[in-house]
Order: sequence, then structure tokens, then C-alpha cells
Amino acid sequence: MSAPDRLVRSPDGTKIAVFESGAATVGTRPLVAVHGTTADHSTFRIVGPMLGRRRRLFAIDRRGRGASGDTLPYSIEREFEDVAAVAGSLAAEAGGPVDVVGHSYGGRCALGAALLTPSMRRIVCYEGAPAPTGRPYQRDDLAARLRALIEAGDPEAALDTFMREVVGRDDAGMGRFRADAVWPLRVVAAHTIARELEAERSPAASLEALGSVAVPVLQVLGTSSVATFQEATAALDARLAHGSITRIDGAAHAAHHTHPEAFVTAVEAFLD
Repeated sequence: MSAPDRLVRSPDGTKIAVFESGAATVGTRPLVAVHGTTADHSTFRIVGPMLGRRRRLFAIDRRGRGASGDTLPYSIEREFEDVAAVAGSLAAEAGGPVDVVGHSYGGRCALGAALLTPSMRRIVCYEGAPAPTGRPYQRDDLAARLRALIEAGDPEAALDTFMREVVGRDDAGMGRFRADAVWPLRVVAAHTIARELEAERSPAASLEALGSVAVPVLQVLGTSSVATFQEATAALDARLAHGSITRIDGAAHAAHHTHPEAFVTAVEAFLD
């Protein structure tokens, strides 16, 4: 694992690892990248160099994984503070607000952070909207089942269960994922899944709370994603003061891997 380029201290003292890449041109607005559940900063390994052709990219490891620290008790509000701390640090250095792109749970963290700091200009939220009332992303017993698998010493089964039941991966998709070089890293972080499933039900992470974000928000949606992602995206967009949606044809919940050119084009068009 490579060493981070900097560590930013969150309000509760947790050190958040930040990995810098891309054009280091003076005056270039920083772009912060926030990964989703199970991942780390390496989830942007395909689109990172593409986004970095024109901007400075700062991909973080969220708390509890990679090179970042962890402080208990866990809550999604602490994740909001982490992203806000990174954005604030980079904004102070750059002399102006930063842009943020977040995938899934990372998109939700970006939205929550925007309620805490004036240091964020625009947000790209890729299928990170809270689930609408009555249409949860998860079965009520999922977190407990995942914890049981972790306690039984089977993190691979926990990760597999999450990817199938929440993300919608089929046998072929899971086969490709298991063959990917990052699979072992994702297995190591599997113990963090259950706590995020529980924390995303916090009132602070609800449609009502995150729908009050005032900065411009682009939601990215794959046309082949499961119905709940599509319904949640529409529900959040209806609440945002400055929201818009772009759809990537044929993509599901991993367009930054499967449709990188389309994903980067959408992000850059919005940020520009």
C-alpha cells in the first residue's frame, strides 16, 4: 500500500489519509474523491488519471480502512466531518472552495459535509442518495447477518452477500470482482460494511436532511442500476435546490470502472 501524500485531522482526532495526483498547476481547483462502502481511494484508479489530466485530484481513504485512522463510536456524522475537514484544508491552501465527487456511500458523505462547511463548491454524487421511505437498500436483517459472517471468520461471504443484495451483482459480476486484484483489499475492509448499513439510517443522512444541500449537485445514475438507486436519485433531486441528473447508458453501480470515459465526461462537464 502506498503512503498517503498528507494526513488531515478530523474534529474527533482521526487522521484521514489523502492521496494526491493529477495536474499541480497553480490556480487549479482541487477535486476531492470519496469512495463508497467496502472500497478505499484505489477505487478511482481508472478514472483518477483521466480526471487528473486537468485538475489536482485528492482521493481519500475513509476512516477505518487503508491508511486512515478510526475512532469509535462510529457514526455517519463523523464521516461528514472527515470530508468537510479535508475540503476545508484544501480550500484554505487553494484560496477557494473545492469540488467533490463521491461514489455511493461516499456521495452521501459528500452531501453531509456540504452542510458543515462553505469550502465545497460543487458535488458529483454517483448513486449516493438516501433510500426513499418504504424502499430501503437493504433488508432489515442484513447488517446482523453480515456481522455474524464476520464473527464466524468469513469476510469474503460478508462482502459477497452485500454486493449481491445491495449492489445487485450477479454470478458473472461477482466472478469478475473476485478475479480483480483489489478483491483482497475489499475483503480486509468487509468488517466496516455492517456499521455503514446501520449508520445510513441516521436522520442526519436522510432525504430530508441531505435534500437541504444548497450547492449545485449532479447525480450520476446508471441506467442498468437496481430500481432503488433510480428511485432514490429521483427523490433526492426533487428536494435539491440546484440538482441535476445525468444517466450513463448501460452502466450499473460501477460506471467509474465499466464506463470511465462517460463518467469522466459527465463529471467534467458539470464541474466546468
